Amino acid sequence: MTDDLLGRHRAVLPDWLALYYEEPIEITHGEGRHVWDSHGNRYLDFFGGILTTMTAHALPEVTKAVSEQAGRILHSSTLYLNRPMVELAERIAQLSGIPDARVFFTTSGTEANDTALLLATTYRRSNTVLAMRNSYHGRSFSAVGITGNRSWSPTSLSPLQTLYVHGGVRSRGPFAHLDDQGFIEACVDDLTDLLGHTRPPAALIAEPIQGVGGFTSPPDGLYAAFREVLQERGALWISDEVQTGWGRTGEHFWGWQAHGRNGPPDMLTFAKGIGNGMSIGGVVARAEIMNCLDANSISTFGGTQITMAAGLANLTYLLEHDLQGNARRVGGLLIERLRSVAAQVPAVREVRGRGLMIGIELARPGTDEAYPEAASAVLEAAREGGLLIGKGGGHDTSALRIAPPLSLNVAEAEEGAAILERALRSIQ
Repeated sequence: MTDDLLGRHRAVLPDWLALYYEEPIEITHGEGRHVWDSHGNRYLDFFGGILTTMTAHALPEVTKAVSEQAGRILHSSTLYLNRPMVELAERIAQLSGIPDARVFFTTSGTEANDTALLLATTYRRSNTVLAMRNSYHGRSFSAVGITGNRSWSPTSLSPLQTLYVHGGVRSRGPFAHLDDQGFIEACVDDLTDLLGHTRPPAALIAEPIQGVGGFTSPPDGLYAAFREVLQERGALWISDEVQTGWGRTGEHFWGWQAHGRNGPPDMLTFAKGIGNGMSIGGVVARAEIMNCLDANSISTFGGTQITMAAGLANLTYLLEHDLQGNARRVGGLLIERLRSVAAQVPAVREVRGRGLMIGIELARPGTDEAYPEAASAVLEAAREGGLLIGKGGGHDTSALRIAPPLSLNVAEAEEGAAILERALRSIQ
């Protein structure tokens, strides 16, 4: 029973391991864009295990690849040649846009960002890192040390000197009143001033769209402008694509491409969606950066055969079925539908996003004040209506996060929007 499972969960797992809902649910199985709980309730899934079920639940092509690989060998470590790992690395290197790319696989986005920080600080011989305000990059000690979101930063201790930069949130902060070009210029001026007061940094790490931060983003071109400043000082640009990669934004395959007038980043990190639920993360970097380590290193579980088989099958399906194009088309319809609803709900401050990565920020009507109680109420009402969504935001978790599998069809988008409309109207 779920109630018994909840008690057992609380008895053996940490108090800080968050659970959604006043009565947490156990998801037992899924198919397509739907999941079922242990009581037999069916839900339309608009969160995908935190943007991880990228194509579909129980996608036959992926489950077949996993099953066949499991019948051969699950794991051997990176000490041995691994054909699925090489094949997936070849495809990701080509898709990354980074010249002379090398790929290192990890087990999570946290570990991917941790690895990118190790590479950047070693390559640049600096432990100073620039990060964005309202950012989130993972749960490890170093990743927490560059997280600019107080809700997800349990300690100020860090092996890094982190300096936080303006620009990740377009509609809040001291430059929000400016037009897009003015916003970019003000953020660049702030970055330039900041760099004048510190030793040269190793890198800037930034999410093109901030995930945990509530799907916020700067105007297109901000990171290209930042890069011009960084290149003058030899600093690297790391694009955290853990949530934005693989076509989720619709307009681009990678989030960095909205800022790519000066070419690709020096490094990008990825995870979540590529495995469709299997544990895959990784770093792509220019060879000179990836090969800068002068000590031995391996990965026991990064790139293991069964996860690589899943990633290959999942990526092949995504490309052959143009799920990036589907995210652009269906996501565009969904955003417009939600904006029309939001115009009639005073508590909705903003509907933002790209493709199938959509945020709805709530605020107390007539103000810019955070409204976390409303976000929690909408989350509960959506679940009661048969829809699973997420929460986030750097302002007391007042943003709803919507990120369905990229195979979402128009009918399902309309169904989810109708449930969300009822849930949003319920808080008035």
